[in-house]
Amino acid sequence: MRPDFLRPVRPVIAGIASVFAAAIAQAESAHGIAMYGDPALPPDFVSLPYANPEAPKGGRVVFGNTGGYNSLNPFVQKGTSPWQLRFWTHESLMGRSWDEPFTLYGLLAESVETAPDRSWVEFTLREDARFSDGNPVTIDDVIWSYETLGTEGHLRYRGLWGKIESIDQTGPRSVRITFNEPDRELALITGLRPILQKAQWEGKDFANAALHDIPVGSGPYVIDDYEAGRYVTLRRNPDYWGAGVPFRRGTMNLDEMRIEFYGDGTVLFEAFKAGELTAIREFNADKWDNQYNFPAVQRGDVIKTEIPHGKPSGMTGFVMNTRKAPFDDWRVREAMLLAFNFEYINDTITGGAQSRITSYFSGSDLGMQPGPATGRVSELLQPYAEDLPHGALDGYALPVGDGSARNRANIRKANQLLTEAGWTVQDGVLRNQNGEDFTITVLLQQGDTEGQTAIEIYTRALERLGIQVTVDQVDSAQFTGRNAELDFDMTFFRRALSLSPGNEQRLYWGSENSDTPGTRNLMGVASPAVDGLIDAMLASESHEDFVAATRALDRVLTSGRYVIPIWNFDVGRIAHAKELMRPQTLPIYGDGPEFMPQVWWYEN
Repeated sequence: MRPDFLRPVRPVIAGIASVFAAAIAQAESAHGIAMYGDPALPPDFVSLPYANPEAPKGGRVVFGNTGGYNSLNPFVQKGTSPWQLRFWTHESLMGRSWDEPFTLYGLLAESVETAPDRSWVEFTLREDARFSDGNPVTIDDVIWSYETLGTEGHLRYRGLWGKIESIDQTGPRSVRITFNEPDRELALITGLRPILQKAQWEGKDFANAALHDIPVGSGPYVIDDYEAGRYVTLRRNPDYWGAGVPFRRGTMNLDEMRIEFYGDGTVLFEAFKAGELTAIREFNADKWDNQYNFPAVQRGDVIKTEIPHGKPSGMTGFVMNTRKAPFDDWRVREAMLLAFNFEYINDTITGGAQSRITSYFSGSDLGMQPGPATGRVSELLQPYAEDLPHGALDGYALPVGDGSARNRANIRKANQLLTEAGWTVQDGVLRNQNGEDFTITVLLQQGDTEGQTAIEIYTRALERLGIQVTVDQVDSAQFTGRNAELDFDMTFFRRALSLSPGNEQRLYWGSENSDTPGTRNLMGVASPAVDGLIDAMLASESHEDFVAATRALDRVLTSGRYVIPIWNFDVGRIAHAKELMRPQTLPIYGDGPEFMPQVWWYEN
C-alpha cells in the first residue's frame, strides 16, 4: 500500500496570492483557531489561563529519564532522543491551549486565516520571530520544514505531507497551504508542525545526522552540554525572541533544566529520594501512598502534588501483534483477556487503588456507552456490520475476574475459546492441529518493574492453559528498535488520547501504515470500519456528529480486543522540591509535558 508521504506534492514559492482563484471565499485573519466554534481567549489575551504572567525567571532543576539516548534530533525516525527536546527547544506556527479541547493561538505566526470550508490555511509570521542563533524565521524555513519532515522526518510527521496539494508564499511573511482532501482538522495540525532552519541542513543528511548535529530551533531553550546516554543540559536563551508573545508569558521560567539518565525506575526513584532530582512523576497510587514518606517529605523539603484532569483514559496495557498467529484470531485475543486476572494483579501492584481502563476513550464523553449501539453510533457502524468485531454492535465489556488468585471461571472460558480456535492441550502443552506449540514472547523494557510483576502473575495463568511464555527485558534502545521493527508477540503499550482526537488516529490505528516499520499501529489493526470511522470523525461538522463517530470508533477498537488494558492514570501525581511552584489555575488536560515544567517556576 502506497504511504501518504510518497504522494506527489508541489511546493511553490509564488510571490502573490493571485495564484489562487478569486472565487475562493476569504476569511478574516485571526489570533487563534478552534476545531469547532471560536477560540475562548480574546485577541488581546495576556497569557494562557493556567500560566502566571508574573512568574519569576530563574532556578536550576534536574529531571530523570530511564534508559539512554543516541540522538539529539527528535524529528527523525533514526535513533532515540530525549523525549523532552521537541517541547523545549523548537516551536511551531501556532501553540495549543491545554484548557480547551482543541484550540491554537499564535506563536511563530501572528495570525491565521482559513477558507470557510478549511480547504486551505494561511499563516503570517511574526516579524521578530528568530532562531536561537539570531537568524530570522522565514517562509523558506517554513516550506522547507514541511517538505523535509513530510518526506524524511519521523513517521508522526509524514501523514500530513500526503494531504497537502500546494504550499505557496503569498507575501513577505505569509504562506498558504492548500489541502487535497476535506478534513477540518488539517488547518490545526498544520499549525503544530515544528519549524526548523533550512540553512543548517544544506549539504547535510537530515534523516541520518550525527549526534552532534543538533537541530537549531526557535524555542526558549538550547542544548548547552551533553554526554551521550548520561545527561543533557538545557539553558534558557537570554535572547529568546518570544518572551513577550501572549502564548509564552508566564511559561518556560526555569534558567537551566538538566536531564539525567538512569538504568531503571528504581534507581531513578532512589536518586530522587537522595535529592539528586528536583521532581518526579509517579504513576502508581499504592507507591504514592506508601513509599513517599521518606525524610525529605517528612521535613517538607519535598511536596506531593496531585493534578486532576478531564481527559480520556487513553490506552495502557499489553498489546498483541495481530499480524501473525495466534493473535490474528479474535477468540485467542479474548482468551488472553480472560486469562489476565486484572482484579488480582491490580490489587497486588497498586493496592486496588486505580480503576481499570475500560475503553480507549473511557472517562470522557467520547467513550463508548454500555450495551448495544444506538442512534447515530449505530448508523455509523451499520455499513461495516459484516466485518465488525464480535460485540461491536451488540455490546462488549472487558472480562471481570472474581478477585481470587486462581480466577477459575475465566480460565475455563478462555480454555473453551482456545478450543474453538483450534488449540488443544497435548501432554500439558497447548498445540494447534498442525502440532505447533502456543508460544509467545513478551517484550518489556528494563526497569519496568510493574510490567514485569504483572507478566509474572499473568504467566502463571497462561501456563495453566498450556501456553509457553518467554519474557525479553531489553534496554530502552533495543525496546524502541524492536517495537519499530514489529519484533514482538506482546509488548507494553501506551497511547495517550485527547478530547479532540483527529488525524493522529490514523497514525495509531489506520490500515495504511499498519505493516510499515516504525508504525505507531503496534497491534497491526487493518480494518475498513476503523478507517471509515476515523474519516467520519474528521469530516464531522458538528460536535454531536464528532462525539458519535468517536464513540463508534471506540467500540470497534475495544471490541477488537487488541490490547489487554491495565489501570487508569486518573490523576497526575508529582513529587517535587518545595522551591518548585505552580499556578493555582489548572488546565482541563491536567498534568503533561506542557504543564510541568512549562508553567512552573522556582522560588528560593
